[in-house]
Amino acid sequence: MRGMGWLLALAAAAGIEAAEAAPVTRTGHLNIVTIDGSINPASSDYLQKAIARSETDGAAALLLELDTPGGLVASTKDIIQAMLNARVPTIVYVAPQGAWAGSAGTFITIAGNVAAMAPGSSIGAAHPVGIGGGAPSEDEDRESTDQSARKAENLLTAFIESIAEQRKRNVEWAAKAVRESVAVTADKALELGVIDIVAATRSDLLTQLLEHPFQFEGEMVVLDVVHASQRPIEMDTLTRVLNVIVDPNVAVLLLMAGLLGLYIEFNQPGTVVPGVVGAVCLLLALIAMQILPFSWIGLLLIAAGIALFVTEIFVTSYGLLFAAGLACFLIGGSMMFDRPDLSDLNVSFWPVLVPIVTGMALFGGLVVYAVGRTLGRRQGSGVSELIGMNGLATTALDPVGTVFIRGEYWTARAEEPIDAQDRVEATAVEGMELRVRRAGPLT
Repeated sequence: MRGMGWLLALAAAAGIEAAEAAPVTRTGHLNIVTIDGSINPASSDYLQKAIARSETDGAAALLLELDTPGGLVASTKDIIQAMLNARVPTIVYVAPQGAWAGSAGTFITIAGNVAAMAPGSSIGAAHPVGIGGGAPSEDEDRESTDQSARKAENLLTAFIESIAEQRKRNVEWAAKAVRESVAVTADKALELGVIDIVAATRSDLLTQLLEHPFQFEGEMVVLDVVHASQRPIEMDTLTRVLNVIVDPNVAVLLLMAGLLGLYIEFNQPGTVVPGVVGAVCLLLALIAMQILPFSWIGLLLIAAGIALFVTEIFVTSYGLLFAAGLACFLIGGSMMFDRPDLSDLNVSFWPVLVPIVTGMALFGGLVVYAVGRTLGRRQGSGVSELIGMNGLATTALDPVGTVFIRGEYWTARAEEPIDAQDRVEATAVEGMELRVRRAGPLT
């Protein structure tokens, strides 16, 4: 009997442990947010507000559909902190097919309670190096230049390792994504333990969630949201506008549009529309530059390029100053947002900078062509316009007399004797006297 009692006690204890180990099922509606673009203060604020809303409105989980090339380190840190401390499970789904969780997106994907990717998507390349960054040839210069990048690399490596440890994901691969810029496909990420699920569609993802319990607030949880209502959370208008203008490519385009509009207004006062549009574009560009970390060297080079363009109008350099301005603008634009310690965003060289500079070169060429045509055109106002005009000799010219040209009587000196009522042609203006010659027959 005593042995039977021990067996019953052990069975009861095992039943209690099994009950404790069984995952808890969470049900309710599913909130959905979408980030398609850079990680910046606008998208960070959008996601943080979505997490806070999901915590209070009874959502079973928050689904983030992600497609990003990267973004600002500070904004990424704010998002990660919000996700790790969220009181609602977060699901990160790199979608649609062909999407990219690059750089900052790698951190965010790993930080989700559930990490999923669509087939054909990729993740990785989180090394904090600017696109346009280059290495000097001298060892000392290289050491000085790379010091900031090394600090950023070490800090971000430790950051992503701690996130991977927290979410029980592949710490070694996460570190390589930062140090070596490794990137993998969805299937390879699943094989390496970087993500939990590969799902072709959102419905497929929600179905697979039933088979993937995860740790949440000290207990194992499984999500049952296959038939739950799905509630998209949209960006408000102001956040949407801010999310667009803080893209470095858009910021540079706004800067150039603003300067061009003001240039047209200053040259053609009273047109109003170019000036207003230019002022608005310049204001939006300045707002973006207050948010984006930029390099003063790049900004000064752009300013120098613009100054050279203006100088070309007043100084005859046969295009040398204009060409130097284009070079300054290209170099400055590629360096303007090259801050690997704060951001992995940069201005696209070929898709953005080169077309802008090409457009400016064409605009400059049109200005030069128009000015050349104006200089070569016969003068249309003032005394000098009389040259080449025909008139009538009102008195005989031998050699001085009076002629009637353009509704006025002029004292004229002829190259040869001319009779009264003969047609004459003005050849020069000397003070208050015309020089004329006998005009040819009418044709």
